[in-house]
Amino acid sequence: MHARIVTVQIRPGKMSGAVSIYRDLVLPLLRAQPGFCEARLLTDARTGRGLLLTLWASEAEMHAAEARGVFHEEIARFQPVLGAPPSREDYEVSVTV
Repeated sequence: MHARIVTVQIRPGKMSGAVSIYRDLVLPLLRAQPGFCEARLLTDARTGRGLLLTLWASEAEMHAAEARGVFHEEIARFQPVLGAPPSREDYEVSVTV
């Protein structure tokens, strides 16, 4: 299993909008991708930071989704609430419970 973590900075007063975008627009996009397993959105309203965590069955499927433009579409949907460009990191999931 592989994970992608995207760190975002949400503009002040836009956190509820970011949550709605993730739930209503991004999750359906992700669920349609082969190899997608699950997702989480972690937020800190105090700092405006958010972490978008997606889990994928394999590294190949995670990268294939990116090659289809899914990551760029996901971030494009967040543009109305982003305060800074996002950063992205990919990991192998070593332990899960």
